[in-house]
Amino acid sequence: MSKRIKELLSQPGRTFNADELSALAAYFRIVMFDTLHDRGTGHWGGAASSAELTTALYFNRISIDPSNPRWEDRDRVILSKGHASMNLYTILAHRGFFPVEELSSFRKLDSRLQGHPCMNKLPGVDMSTGALGHGLSVGLGMALAARLSKKNWWTYVISGEGCLNEGQSWEAIMSAAKYKSEHFVLMIDYNKVQLDGTEDEIMPLGPLADKLKAFGWNVAPKACNGHDTKEILDSFAWMDSDDVWPKAVIYDTVKGKGVSFTEGKNTWHGAVIDDASYAKGIEELKSDLSKKEAAL
Repeated sequence: MSKRIKELLSQPGRTFNADELSALAAYFRIVMFDTLHDRGTGHWGGAASSAELTTALYFNRISIDPSNPRWEDRDRVILSKGHASMNLYTILAHRGFFPVEELSSFRKLDSRLQGHPCMNKLPGVDMSTGALGHGLSVGLGMALAARLSKKNWWTYVISGEGCLNEGQSWEAIMSAAKYKSEHFVLMIDYNKVQLDGTEDEIMPLGPLADKLKAFGWNVAPKACNGHDTKEILDSFAWMDSDDVWPKAVIYDTVKGKGVSFTEGKNTWHGAVIDDASYAKGIEELKSDLSKKEAAL
């Protein structure tokens, strides 16, 4: 860890700007790549595609208290695409929910860091996920619970297109539009690649924004580059721009982002990062981090 990254991570309670978030996301990709290689298991592709989204959420926007993970008034984040757990774990550890050293226990017997997040084992996990599609239903329940409790917490659901292939997601989308659940946001990590192939090969979702609008959602006026932290922060500003609920933002992302030979490849959905792949990939990730740090 460089001196600059260490300095940033020593100030987790403040709001980070776009360049700082970009550097942190680049660093977190290295941590994920290292851990997944060391453990010989896990999902690199979808974890890499959502790195900037989760970094921006946890280091710029949401209201949480790592010393009190079940604080009633906290904002909720549901990683519906639970196979990307290494991304969530990396963020939670560096945000102070548990020791960073515990990342090395990923998927070991009796570890709190299971292959898919478990809310009953690990602090900071708001919902156990893994079976694609149920994140939106649970998120809607949390948003409606806030209304009934007269609370103001926000609920964010991070979904991939695999989640949106599930009928349950669209039932939740219809229900959320009916009840106009306040402070309920769907953030779509739209990398367009799944385990067995591309979105177009498996089940095309386009025109996705038009479909969400037709179902009664307030959709961001344009898709955002999910790897551009400035655009992500602009999307946060849009979330605060009116009181028309629920809201959805489509973030165009790249599966396996950061390593050229894994980008956009379904074969890297959950492939083992072997020694040869690691040796090539880690140099690209380190080079990217150096560029991001130079911009600070």
